[in-house]
Amino acid sequence: MPNAPIPPTYRAPRLFVEGALDAGAPLELPPEQARYLLTVMRRPSGAPVVAFNGRDGAWLTRLEPQGRKGAVLTPERLIRPQPTDAQTATAPWLVFATVKRQATELMIEKATELGCARYIPVRAKRSNTERINQARLERIAIEAAEQSERLTVPSFAPLQALDAVFADWPRNRLLIVGDESGAAPPAAETLAAHAPGPFAFIVGPEGGFAPEELDAMRQLDFAVCIGLGPRVLRAETAAIVGLTLAQAALGDFKTARSASG
Repeated sequence: MPNAPIPPTYRAPRLFVEGALDAGAPLELPPEQARYLLTVMRRPSGAPVVAFNGRDGAWLTRLEPQGRKGAVLTPERLIRPQPTDAQTATAPWLVFATVKRQATELMIEKATELGCARYIPVRAKRSNTERINQARLERIAIEAAEQSERLTVPSFAPLQALDAVFADWPRNRLLIVGDESGAAPPAAETLAAHAPGPFAFIVGPEGGFAPEELDAMRQLDFAVCIGLGPRVLRAETAAIVGLTLAQAALGDFKTARSASG
């Protein structure tokens, strides 16, 4: 039976894959991805799918069912090259104190859309949980990368103590502290004094960082504290706002979408 015609308005789905992408080399999909494309998305045989793996760029592939429930993607051509290490070296990080599950998941989803390259969960004195489901967060980050047309997927550090993170901090990466105490100057004023470059944003738990934790961060020579306006923000909101402001001032918000990683 011939392949069903593809409508001119068809938008190819994007899919993160683990295997290598090379022209003409079929890539067998795991059962859950085959089911997603064939059953959930109802993509016909021969349908185009954009695939990426965080290493080989974005490829236009063709979907072919295999057996009763399987499917393969056959890469046809590279449509976007993978960003170089130099291009991705300045992508932002997010350091976040552990918070409730739904808040954490929202934070990871939106921070991935905003370009975060690495997540560092930490234990703070006011954290109300010391557990994260890293496998689930990784899946959320992958789905957000697929949706936002990134070619990279963020990495996750293990959950660790706040002081351990600072002891091993790369000194060329500015740490931007979301200071909810009201003592820090406005974000726009503070960030304007810094040149674009690698940065991380750190956000506290519900209830904020303890005073002694904020005092310790104020003493770090690689850190700067910023205020996030006159209102009290939830942790997940503060993370989104802080990253947005920092990306606008120091990051890649001046870059065209097609060139982002």
